[in-house]
Amino acid sequence: MSASGRVRWAVLVAVLSLLLAPLAGTAAAADKPSVKLSKSQAGTGSSITVSGGGWRERALLMILICGQAVPSRGVPGGTNSCANADGRAVTTDSKGRFSRKLPVAEPPVPCPCVVHVATVTGAKAEADAIFQVAGHAVEPLPAETDGGRLSVLTDTRLDGSGGLLTWFGAPPARTLVFTVGNVGTSAVKNPVFQVGTAHGVFAPQWEEQQWRGTIQPGKKARLELPVELTGGAHGEYTVSLKYGGKVLAEQPWDVGRPWGVTLFWILVCLVVPAALFRIGMAVVDRVRPQPAGGIRHRGLRLPELALRLPGLKPSTAAHAATPASTLPWFSPDADPGAAGGRLSAPHDDSPTSPTTPTREGSP
Repeated sequence: MSASGRVRWAVLVAVLSLLLAPLAGTAAAADKPSVKLSKSQAGTGSSITVSGGGWRERALLMILICGQAVPSRGVPGGTNSCANADGRAVTTDSKGRFSRKLPVAEPPVPCPCVVHVATVTGAKAEADAIFQVAGHAVEPLPAETDGGRLSVLTDTRLDGSGGLLTWFGAPPARTLVFTVGNVGTSAVKNPVFQVGTAHGVFAPQWEEQQWRGTIQPGKKARLELPVELTGGAHGEYTVSLKYGGKVLAEQPWDVGRPWGVTLFWILVCLVVPAALFRIGMAVVDRVRPQPAGGIRHRGLRLPELALRLPGLKPSTAAHAATPASTLPWFSPDADPGAAGGRLSAPHDDSPTSPTTPTREGSP
C-alpha cells in the first residue's frame, strides 16, 4: 500500500473513532443505574417523583428515603436507617427505566439523607440521590471504618427446632450462630449482615440483619441472627451469610414436610362426606311418608330378630316368631293346655256360640 493510501486509512479510522466515541460513552452510561428526583427538598406529607434509567429490564426495585447516608458512601446503616413503612416498589420497563411517586417521610436517623433505590431480586444493583427532608434533624456522618474487616472463625450452625405449630404449617424458624473476628486495623461498630435463604437451585432471597455491638481489632464475637422461612416451606434450603458484598459462609437446612396439614385435609375428606351423608339421611327420614297407623318402626322386629339369633333352634325361633294375634280362631278358652289335655272333637254340651243360628227340631 502506498503512503497516500496509508494516510487515507489513518484519517478514516480517526474520523470513525471520533464519531463512535459519544455512542460508546452513552452505552457505558446507560449500563450504570441512575436516579433522578423531581425535587431535592420537601417536607413530610408531600411527595416527590423518582425516576431512573440504566437498570435491568423488568427488574423489581425498592425506593426508600434513608438517613445518615450520601451517594459516595451508600447507606452504611442498611435499611434500618430508612423509612421502610413509606417505601415504594416499582418494576422497570423493557428499556430499564422507571418513574414512581414517593411520599416524603422522616427516616429513623438524622440526615444527610438520600433516596435509595436497589434491586429486590436477581443481581444486586443500587443507586442513591441526595435529598433533604425539610425540618428533619441533620448531624455529621459517623467516621468511616474502612480498616475493619470481619472474618468467620468457626463453622456456622442453625439452632432451634420445629414445634407443633410448624408441623401444621407455621413458618420454620432457626437461629444462625457463628463467631467472627476483626482482622482489620479499626473497630467495627454495629455491622450489617445479609442473610439469604435459597430453595434448591433458586437464587437466595437476601434480608439485612444488623448486629448491635462493637468488635475491636483482633477481637472476636459470637453472633446470633434469626432466620425464618415462609409458612408451609419444606425441602432442602441453603442459608448464606454475606458481609461487605462477600459471602462468608453457607449452611444447609433440611426442612421437614408439615404432615399436620396433610392429616388435616385427610380428616376433612373423611368427616365432611360422612357428615353430609348423615344430614341427607336425616332429611330423607323426615320427609318420607309414615306407614299406616302413624307408628314408624325402626330396626328389626322381634320375629325377625328371633329368627336371626344363632342360639335359638328353628322350632323355638319359629314358635317365638309366631305372634298370638295371628290366629283369630285361637283363644285362651280353646287352648289345649287349658282344657286339661282334651284333644277330641267338641260335644253337644259345649256352649253354643251366640253368633251360630239354631234350627228348630234339630237333635
